[in-house]
Amino acid sequence: MDVPLTYLPIGILGAFRWLSWMFRRMVASRYTTFEGAVPETTLSVVTPVYQEDPRTFIKALKSWLANPTVNEVICVIDVTDLVCWQIANSLSAVDSRIQLVSTDVPGKRDALRKGWEHATGKIVALVDSDTIWANDVGAEVLKPFADRRIGAVATRQSVFEPSSVWEYLTDFYLDYRYFDEVAAQTAWGRAISCVSGRTAVYRRWVLLDISEEFMAETFWGVPCNSGDDKRLTTLALERGHRTYLQRSARVWSTFPSDYRVFMKQRLRWARNTWRSDLRALMNGWVFRHRFLAFALIDKAISPFTTLLAPVFFLIAVIRADYLVVGVILVWWLVSRGFKNWAHLRENPGAVLLLPAFVLVSFLMAGIRIQALLTIRTQRWLTRDVAVVDGELMRTAEEELGDIDLVLSNPSPTSKPIAKPPAISKPIAKPPAISKPPELSAVSGPTAPTKVRIPVAKTPRSDPMVVEMKK
Repeated sequence: MDVPLTYLPIGILGAFRWLSWMFRRMVASRYTTFEGAVPETTLSVVTPVYQEDPRTFIKALKSWLANPTVNEVICVIDVTDLVCWQIANSLSAVDSRIQLVSTDVPGKRDALRKGWEHATGKIVALVDSDTIWANDVGAEVLKPFADRRIGAVATRQSVFEPSSVWEYLTDFYLDYRYFDEVAAQTAWGRAISCVSGRTAVYRRWVLLDISEEFMAETFWGVPCNSGDDKRLTTLALERGHRTYLQRSARVWSTFPSDYRVFMKQRLRWARNTWRSDLRALMNGWVFRHRFLAFALIDKAISPFTTLLAPVFFLIAVIRADYLVVGVILVWWLVSRGFKNWAHLRENPGAVLLLPAFVLVSFLMAGIRIQALLTIRTQRWLTRDVAVVDGELMRTAEEELGDIDLVLSNPSPTSKPIAKPPAISKPIAKPPAISKPPELSAVSGPTAPTKVRIPVAKTPRSDPMVVEMKK
């Protein structure tokens, strides 16, 4: 009787966690995409651009333009990112849907605000500059807005061309989120905890209504720098709007490929989640959405319960209870595989990553506890921007170098730009462009023009040539 009693607590805890997951899974099984005709409306894409990889930016920009429902693309480009400014400026001469707005204010929030204030569409898609769309995303994200109660729409997001173990693991987590957590929150109450900023689609008037509170957010007296997508979602839900996952809208983004940046990004995300969720629970508005309230509470306790499993595993090793050790190891693999069946069904080879997924899940639980203990820290851990002495500022000097940029469709006015001005262009009827990733080049003159411009150095030390062919 000694062995069973020793491990009784982990058995009870495991049963509790599985009951919680099964309840969420049952709710998620009721999820459906929003079907129906595409509403007659206008769609603006707003993208903040800061030191983006030029190749990725070109792919992303072309993918948005490939969507015929997109009426305009507003690129809010940091003054230090002259390469992306030159790219967008050149392409705007070919496609008048592209508009450029410059910003010298550090951080993403002000760029988002500038974008939606500049937009003319009734619906605004806030899109990261490294996010690539399928060619029907514009139409799919508009469908849920046929319901007047819906104020924001989320998309299904995946890793673009993963090559490292960290990117493959991120793809695991993303599918778990969109087939389990977010699907369940949509199915019961149409209230999801976060419309992810990689592609977050809002009614423009909703953004204008919450703009002031969004920009003035603080937590325990410290101005908030990151977590913009969680804050926008929270403000929309507080005002009674519904949020919806449209899983038929597929987008792909780049993610960290090395351990150090992967962990830093996860730490930042965890801090943002704690701040947003604790505020929602303390303010009480979340209890109007019963399933969302359950999800936030369940998520808050999960890192502590998750870390109890390896504790009992170590006890079994120390006691030389090898049968128990084997049972726990097998259970970890089988249970994680079962919970991630949606991802494994589409990616059978990912089953080889299950042991790594188990280990990283315990590591993520520790990261979330660390985030709670350092919740007042405010900075983009993957960008040179932070809150210092209560003010948002850059944390590194931008170093300028030379880069060769080869574009097949240069703007007639393409030249070195010390500080980009804001440019507005009329909206033209969108042309049809093929589906990514086999993206067609924007049509125009075929003779390439090489332009040497001073730009902020990219992580690559060698000169980089970006070429777009007809």
